Amino acid sequence: MAKAKKSVYFCQNCGHEEAKWLGQCPACKEWNTFAEEKVTPVNTRTVKERRDTRVVTLSSVVTDEDDRMLTGIEELDRVLGGGIVKGSLVLVGGDPGIGKSTLLLQVCQRLSAAGQKILYISGEESLKQIKLRANRMGEFTENLYLLCETSLNTIRGIIEQQKPDMVVIDSIQTMYNEEVSSAPGSVTQVRESTNIFMQLAKGLNISIFIVGHVTKEGTVAGPRVLEHMVDTVLYFEGDRHASYRILRGVKNRFGSTNEIGVFEMRKEGLAEVKNPSEFMLSGKPEHASGSVVACAMEGTRPMLMEIQALVCKTSFGMPRRTAAGLDYNRVNLLMAVLEKRLGLPLSNYDAYVNIAGGIRLNEPAADLGIVMAVASSYKNRPIAEDVIVFGEVGLSGEVRAVSMPEQRVAEAKKLGFTTCVIPEVSVKSLGKAEGVRIIGVKSVGEAISAGL
Repeated sequence: MAKAKKSVYFCQNCGHEEAKWLGQCPACKEWNTFAEEKVTPVNTRTVKERRDTRVVTLSSVVTDEDDRMLTGIEELDRVLGGGIVKGSLVLVGGDPGIGKSTLLLQVCQRLSAAGQKILYISGEESLKQIKLRANRMGEFTENLYLLCETSLNTIRGIIEQQKPDMVVIDSIQTMYNEEVSSAPGSVTQVRESTNIFMQLAKGLNISIFIVGHVTKEGTVAGPRVLEHMVDTVLYFEGDRHASYRILRGVKNRFGSTNEIGVFEMRKEGLAEVKNPSEFMLSGKPEHASGSVVACAMEGTRPMLMEIQALVCKTSFGMPRRTAAGLDYNRVNLLMAVLEKRLGLPLSNYDAYVNIAGGIRLNEPAADLGIVMAVASSYKNRPIAEDVIVFGEVGLSGEVRAVSMPEQRVAEAKKLGFTTCVIPEVSVKSLGKAEGVRIIGVKSVGEAISAGL
């Protein structure tokens, strides 16, 4: 007898499943995201027969350095934890047009040149379109194979026949499994397709990269549903109209999730930004009030960035506050600390705080930089060009210690900064720093006196 099909409702935003339609998703709290889909019950007897039931000891499992493939792109290797792990399933997400396909095609170019057999499967572009994009990047070897197909049964047969070292799926929303009745791009299709690729990756020891599109409205099912299924999740950040891109690891079973890679979009593709601090500080104004350089840590990498503030007298009863690249509530909190502890009448002033370059910063070490920038703009007194600040600010106005002060000071010294205003608690753990003047401060009052 044919298997009975039943209807279930999936949230198109997070993949939550319900037996009936709901107006609001109980998992992600989004409204009007449930869609009805037909599902077929799985034959559990068949699944059990396919499983490998061997039991082994942990000590008998052998690993070596050959289990990782270096892509030749240092920024990507850093985010992946040292290279591509064989047999891993990696999801690359981001807004359409931000550079996902471009980066993966560059990875295919480097690995194919190193002798690896690469299979690039596209469900969105034709062979000529891929060729036109590849011509801008340079020469490709014969080790790169192209396939334009959306049928999963066909793709699975070709992968099992060719047995490449790496496969790129662009994109997962276009893949179609004939055994699933729902349309391509739906939650069910995306989930079943990813499950097949996961079995291929683990069974054949092939590294598979999956491209997933995300919109701000969350209307396209994909990465948020797949994050628990894949080994690594990489997200592209940044404005698609800007030149820089940030690749951030959200989930990584084989490395740290704190590392980031910085790229710049050029005509020939994505170029690595090996010194992002210098890139972020390019164009910094000289002798301008409200501008200060702070240091943040992204994983093990220190990044210097310019914090700008503009404070002006308000013309209305309610002052206006704007924060770009920073937490809005955190900026209001720090301005309240300045007003309470130092007596600055900021309640009568509009305040606009910005991170130059469009990057977003959430680390508490930026607190002291925000305070210094706001105070500098209010007093209209510029901070010296060779000064860098970092530290966490508490509600009592105290400056607290932050992690890894040695790396922050070393990065500042490398870019020519000669004075560092840091928490006094961090001075003892810093040791000697030749060529850099270290000023330890206990409160925001001492920091403003030292910097202004």
